[in-house]
Amino acid sequence: MEVGIIFKIAGVGLLTAIVNIVLKKSDKDEIATLVTLTGLVIVLLIVLDMIGGLFDGLKSILNLY
Repeated sequence: MEVGIIFKIAGVGLLTAIVNIVLKKSDKDEIATLVTLTGLVIVLLIVLDMIGGLFDGLKSILNLY
């Protein structure tokens, strides 16, 4: 497992948290919620890409077509 992926996920989380705090302080709670959901979707896409790579690796190891 690459450490870079962990840093990417942590970076998205930190950036989302900072933007969320700034938006909540300026009374834009709806937009803050959307930013949080967007960060979650980005992380889920990264994880789904990793899972797809795992299945491709298993397919090539087991010689499945």
